[in-house]
Amino acid sequence: MNFLTEILTKKQAELQDLEPVVPVENPISRPSLVNLLSQHPKHVQLIGEIKRASPSKGSINEQVDIKTQVARYEEANVCAISVLTDPYFFHGSIQDLKTVASLTTLPLLCKDFILDERQIIRAKQAGASIILLIVACLSSKRLAELFAFATTLGLEVLVETHDEAEIKQAQALQAPLIGVNNRNLETFEVSLEVSERCAPLKQEHFYISESGFKTAEDVKRVAHAYDAILVGETLMRSLDIKKTAHALQVIRT
Repeated sequence: MNFLTEILTKKQAELQDLEPVVPVENPISRPSLVNLLSQHPKHVQLIGEIKRASPSKGSINEQVDIKTQVARYEEANVCAISVLTDPYFFHGSIQDLKTVASLTTLPLLCKDFILDERQIIRAKQAGASIILLIVACLSSKRLAELFAFATTLGLEVLVETHDEAEIKQAQALQAPLIGVNNRNLETFEVSLEVSERCAPLKQEHFYISESGFKTAEDVKRVAHAYDAILVGETLMRSLDIKKTAHALQVIRT
């Protein structure tokens, strides 16, 4: 099964009747993730994710108490919170994003398969300060258009890559935030070797390694090259989020 093809087909159908969102009144002013990463270089920073399910793992934590999860993430000193809003494969919703936005002043990432400007507008209306653009899902032209559009709305953009060629595309955009996803979006297999292989030379970008982190030893494999990691399943399954999170916030080497 090619998960990415299936997801994008469903996403195109979703765009035909995109669920509206009532804009947040008096939206919270959130700090820049770029600024936070620049101010805290000593430790690998942690982005905690609200992730109910996934196509490969099925249910992860469907009945998550979002208020409690956000409070635990704040106690654990995460640098930002990511919210999966895809309803079909990850069982998320734009309402999840809006709920999290009402509970925290942290930078807030809308994580979805974004193909259209309307999704970006909706993410901002729901309270996001960052959106995700996935290089593998977009033509070079469309990637540049959506990146520019999000930037004009005052949003930060995490440009997600999976190999060296895609990293070069993200760098060409002069994207301050570049993600390297250890998950193959076609098979959903995860390997930290992706981030190791793509370990970037430090330039005027901040690099975030996404997916597959369970232990401090996992993080140490990429700590020399990445400013932050994004973690969903491990934190969503944890019975002691603060302890788990602190173990993952290793000293950078």
